[in-house]
Amino acid sequence: MSGYATRDVSELIGLTPAQVRHYAHRGVLQPDRGRRGEYRFSFQDVVLLRTAKGLLDARVSARKAYKVLLKLKDELDSVKTLTAVRIYAEGANVVVREDNSLWDAESGQGHLDFSVKALADNVAALAERNFREAAILDELDSDDWYNIGLDLEEVDPDRAPEAYQRAITLDPSNADAYVNLGRLAQLKGRIKDAKRLYEHAINEVPEHPLALYNLGTLFDELEELDTAISYYRRAEVVPDAHFNLSRIYELKGDELSSLRHMRRYRQLVADD
Repeated sequence: MSGYATRDVSELIGLTPAQVRHYAHRGVLQPDRGRRGEYRFSFQDVVLLRTAKGLLDARVSARKAYKVLLKLKDELDSVKTLTAVRIYAEGANVVVREDNSLWDAESGQGHLDFSVKALADNVAALAERNFREAAILDELDSDDWYNIGLDLEEVDPDRAPEAYQRAITLDPSNADAYVNLGRLAQLKGRIKDAKRLYEHAINEVPEHPLALYNLGTLFDELEELDTAISYYRRAEVVPDAHFNLSRIYELKGDELSSLRHMRRYRQLVADD
């Protein structure tokens, strides 16, 4: 149930199902597979397909469009909030704007101008339908509900906690669901709830890197820096943990430790 079916994406974007599958076969998209082996597309896949449709409409060559989409895919992987992105053509360039940042996806002509937020509003209807159908069927397991929560986070974050809670009800050991539920609580300023949920995750998976990292950010926000350091150090595989450690050690006047963690941050980012 995670993601969106080929038919739904086809109707939303205006491509044929065969065209949608073509981009998956070419490696531009990396959809998951459903229980029957069918494609299930992510929200990022939908954004790429919407861009492909704009390039096709502008009669950009298949070779050029393929290069644009591959580069755009790499760029979108580093975007924190897809709904803050706008993609458009500026002269001969396909340009991506994220908040106040601007970059060239790839040189290529095309009449392309759309807000990902506007696209998300349309995709939200698909996510909501999946959510309703899943609730009615009541045949999903904990991981299915967790994946529906991921879908909803991208387009309707207020509904995501319900999906994560269902995942936890079905499997109280689903540490990832606790972590994501905690992160949503933290974003809303519910610090005590977030802390409790992260601790639940750690009880299930003692060295869960994101639970440890998120606890670090929580204590960082509270300016309890020594406690934040202890959690960041345990989340050593998370690049941003080292970035934050570097910042904290700089504040503490420990330049050597600050440089060491910044170097480790850069290594992890490069490896990723």
